[in-house]
Amino acid sequence: MENMRYEYPAKRPVTRRAHVGVVGSGDLEVLLSPSQSANAEVVIRTSVDGYGHVWKSVLDRFFQRYDGAAKIELNDFGATPGVVMLRLNEAVEASESEGDTP
Repeated sequence: MENMRYEYPAKRPVTRRAHVGVVGSGDLEVLLSPSQSANAEVVIRTSVDGYGHVWKSVLDRFFQRYDGAAKIELNDFGATPGVVMLRLNEAVEASESEGDTP
């Protein structure tokens, strides 16, 4: 089990929470909530060791487009980089939608 933390600059506050995905065989859970700081904070818990450089690359690409001050928790069980990007985008969409999720 490996734990990683990253921080990215943000330009706007995030006001809504989101939860997408599940932790299971080859999948990923993303919890997105407002950050307590002016930056985006990312915490990764993964069952696959030794892929920090891949996580950093995926997150760098994601944060080139996303500028929200969110705390993002990623609970991974072997998701591919494509699934990681998909789940991150789903979480952002869910947090920015006008649905019933608080």
